Order: sequence, then C-alpha cells, then structure tokens
Amino acid sequence: MTSSMFDITIGTLIPARSAKTMIPQLNEKGFECYALDFNGTDPADMDFDRIAEELLPVLDGRHISAMGYYANPILHENDRRNLRALITNAKKLGCPVIGAFAGGNPEKSVPETIGEYKETWEPLAALAEECGVKVGFEGCGGGWHRGCTNIAFCEEAWELMFDALPSPALGLEWEPCHVMEGLGDPIPQLRTWAGRVVHLHGKDCTVAWDLVHRYGTKGPKPLTFNRTPGFGDSNWADIFTILIHAGFVGACDIEGYHDLVHYDDMEWTAQVTALEYLKRCRGGMEYYAGPTEYRGYQGTRKG
Repeated sequence: MTSSMFDITIGTLIPARSAKTMIPQLNEKGFECYALDFNGTDPADMDFDRIAEELLPVLDGRHISAMGYYANPILHENDRRNLRALITNAKKLGCPVIGAFAGGNPEKSVPETIGEYKETWEPLAALAEECGVKVGFEGCGGGWHRGCTNIAFCEEAWELMFDALPSPALGLEWEPCHVMEGLGDPIPQLRTWAGRVVHLHGKDCTVAWDLVHRYGTKGPKPLTFNRTPGFGDSNWADIFTILIHAGFVGACDIEGYHDLVHYDDMEWTAQVTALEYLKRCRGGMEYYAGPTEYRGYQGTRKG
C-alpha cells in the first residue's frame, strides 16, 4: 500500500472482539490501519497466537496501529494484568503502541497520586521497553483535587508524571477533543508536547462559545460536543503539520461513536468522510513520488 510512504497513516478504532469481521469491510473503504479496543474483555485470558492467526490475513497489507485498554491500573491488579498481556503480546500483531489510562486514586489529588503512579507504571514501563512498544496515555478525565481515575488529563499532570518516571516507553495518546472539552486551545498544547505523542485519536470537538459567554461554566448546559474529524472546530492540517515537523511517524485512528449528529446509521458515512478529510490534511490521498528530477529548494526531507 502506498500509504506506508506517508508519515501519518489514517485508520479507525474498532472493538477487538469484532475486528475479524469489521476489517475486511473497512479495507474496501480505504482505511489504512486499525486500533483495537480491548475494553470489556480480559486480554490476560486471551490467546494472542490465535488472534494473530485470525487477524493478520484479513489486514491485507494494513496494520494494527494500537491496542487500547482504558481502566484504572493504579487501583486494580486485574487492570495491570491486562496491560501486561497487551504489552507482552503486541509484537505478535505487529502493534507498536498500547493506549491506556494512567489510572488514579479518587481519594487523593493528582500530586498526591504520583507516588502510586510511579509504583504502578515503573514495572509496566520497563516491560514496554523490553518488548519494544510504546504506551500512550489518553488525556481524558479530570479532578485535580479529588475524584480522578485518570491523572493524565492535563499538562500539569504530564509534567509530574514524566518527571517522576522518565521512561522512553511512555508518551501520549493525544487528541484535540479532550483539550477543547476543558475550553483549552489544542494547538499551543500540541506545539509543546508533540515530541511525546505516540498515537493519535481522531476525535474532534465543537465548543459552543455562545453558551459559554452567555451562561459561563457553572450551569447545567453542555458547552462542548464531541465530533468526527472534519465536522468539529479543529484544523487537522495544522495538527498534522505540527506533528510532522516534530518528527512524528505513526497513526491517527478515528475514534467514532461519539458524534451528536452523525451516529447510528450515519456513523460510517461520517467516518469515511473523516478518513478522506484526514488523508488530505496529512498531505495527500495517495502517495505520488515523481517526477523526481526536481522537488524544490528545501532539500532532502528524509535521509
């Protein structure tokens, strides 16, 4: 597939339990990779040799870009066990990234939880380094002072986390939506943290600024709405430009199933539309190398 020539491949997030039947259908629409969501399962009890035997043939040249398990490993041994299973077995599927929540202790503030975070993730990070995979923390959640079940939800927490445990195996599974849900601007955040991004979730957001300005943030009205890329407020050409400038090579997998307009029977029409949009934003629909006689004054892009 020519998509491998791009720095960023575009895929979609699908349930691991349905991957065998979904992937052949989605291949036909031009998806280039797949992130597998293992929530609702126990990966530690799965036969990954059998899973690889089932999935690798139906990929038809695509790849598994990430495997995700989003739970609370700080509090629950079973969640740590399941993460260990994904990390250990990732290479069987050719998968380079594990998506996860960092976990949290709802009875403590984020700074008070850092010790438990380090105790939990130090052996998991060492295992990831040994297995040659990255772990990307998804940035959803909240509760700086109390009530947090995923401390990896803001820049201040990332600074504490990566200072406490500076493993090269740990990074971010980033998306603009979670920043915008907190009424932040994702672009300056990404400029600062692009070097830590190991995987992208293709999920966008619309901020209803008219409601923010009229009612503020303390009332009952929802102020932000999850969207499929291309239908929200983000300019994904800007996002991809920042990442490529920072040296990112990896995948952006559309995280659907959240859009307030394009859901149910419109889910996959919207995702295919987002797929085409994101391909254009990353630099092209199909890779075309020539003519090679002249490519401009900038010099060689890659060695």
